[in-house]
Amino acid sequence: MHVINMEHDVFKANDKLAEKNITKLDKYQVFSVNVMGAIGSGKTTLIEEAIKHLKDKYKIAVIAGDVVAEMDASRFRKLGVPTIPVNTGKECHLDAKLVEKALDKIDLNNTDLLIIENVGNLICPVDFKLGEHLRIVIVSVTEGDDIILKHPMIFKTSELAVINKVDVAHAVDVNADKMRDDILSLNPDIPVILTSKHDLESLKAWISFIELGLRRTREAQRK
Repeated sequence: MHVINMEHDVFKANDKLAEKNITKLDKYQVFSVNVMGAIGSGKTTLIEEAIKHLKDKYKIAVIAGDVVAEMDASRFRKLGVPTIPVNTGKECHLDAKLVEKALDKIDLNNTDLLIIENVGNLICPVDFKLGEHLRIVIVSVTEGDDIILKHPMIFKTSELAVINKVDVAHAVDVNADKMRDDILSLNPDIPVILTSKHDLESLKAWISFIELGLRRTREAQRK
């Protein structure tokens, strides 16, 4: 009897497609960001803020992943950026194949920054690379200060962690500093940003991190 590891084959095939995607993006000197997080973490709002502050300097496109709806995609379109909605149906994550198809609909010659909003989930997106240069996980204090240790892998595999809605931490009896410490216990090298849409300085830190990544990646792409 032969045992076939289907899960391994799926991940391996996805990784190959992800490499194909990032090679294509590098060819066009596009910087790609995969934004992950649970429903209600504030992913869409933080992406909107990044678009508002960067769209006059860079050409931005968005891939908006969702199970069925297009509400987030419509919010990005209102900001005047090309947006491709990707409905995953029963799947709780985007994968490299879905992103590959979406890339065919984007004018990469006129794109500097590609923001990919993943489906709202802290588990499913972990194992599926998309062809991103930067993996970001956003978590909100409203999810409770034990949310980090309940979902360790997404923090271990991300390159930036954002703790959002810190302005209401006291109201929901959550310790944002504990959340940061928990993230660093899982991934000591990951940058952690505490944000609130009502705090301009924290939004600047979030946006500056993306812009810095864009600049560094484009410099590497040119070499």
